[in-house]
Amino acid sequence: MHDISQYQDFFIDYLKKQDIHKEPGNLYEPIEYILGLGGKRIRPVLTLMASEVFDTTYKTALPAAMAVEVFHNFSLVHDDIMDDAPLRRGQITVHEKWNLNTGILSGDAMLILAYQYFEQYEPTVFRDLAKLFSKTALEVCEGQQWDVDFEERNNVTITEYLKMIEYKTAVLVAAAMKMGAIVAKTSEKEADLIYDFGLNLGLAFQLQDDYLDAFGDPETFGKQVGGDIIENKKTYLYIKALEFSTPEKADELQKLFSIQLEDNSDKIEKAKAIFNESGASKATQETIEMYTLKAFETLKKMEISQEKKNVLRTFGENLMDRKV
Repeated sequence: MHDISQYQDFFIDYLKKQDIHKEPGNLYEPIEYILGLGGKRIRPVLTLMASEVFDTTYKTALPAAMAVEVFHNFSLVHDDIMDDAPLRRGQITVHEKWNLNTGILSGDAMLILAYQYFEQYEPTVFRDLAKLFSKTALEVCEGQQWDVDFEERNNVTITEYLKMIEYKTAVLVAAAMKMGAIVAKTSEKEADLIYDFGLNLGLAFQLQDDYLDAFGDPETFGKQVGGDIIENKKTYLYIKALEFSTPEKADELQKLFSIQLEDNSDKIEKAKAIFNESGASKATQETIEMYTLKAFETLKKMEISQEKKNVLRTFGENLMDRKV
């Protein structure tokens, strides 16, 4: 197996060789733009890594990894439209750089392009990949809808929130790993176990993303810090702060999350203060660790070498400690 930076390099080399520049330019240029913005490439790296966990060269998994990355970026383009986000990975979002209609249509094209990469596999592998991909894509849409719905509700529970991030984020991380297993033609049991590993890691990843949205460094995070607060998103931080706060502080937080302002700097700072004072920040970090450790427990059940388990564990530890 290779280290994470090598898998990233392998994938980026493959990405650069893809002929995405076609006509009409206004459809394909935004696709090239969003795919070229960088990012951590976590999901395709997981696909490549998983294939080698099950003794198949990463090269076999490159088309599946590309499908995962194209789909992920499709979801980001549409998410940014729905959130009216100005920045993605520190750069202008697609709908801001071009326009709303272009963002919608280029995103649609990316979803179709993602499926086309599976055509490079033999029929049985294609079938299994497409079946998992369709299930995952629908779950991501369901998760996104819950996310939108929660913005209008004041009674979102922790259970509801965790289900939302499982569908919106974690299932794609899990599917990325299982696709590597499918390409490697491993057993159904092992493929399901690595899916569970990815699912718990994905939950930890999204909770860490929520935490960094409030408390991350603007220079390294790549997105607008405080974006969830501006959008009145009922994150784990928010729900736990309501649970732990005094009635007065809970009321203050609810009022902050019921308004839209031109200048949100004061709103962000007040919300962050309540997150810290209530213990919600600490509770979020503890839950991130819990899901990471749950992923590590799954590794113990897998019939792979200890060396490979260590590689997967190191990846999970790095995710838990990330700043971006």
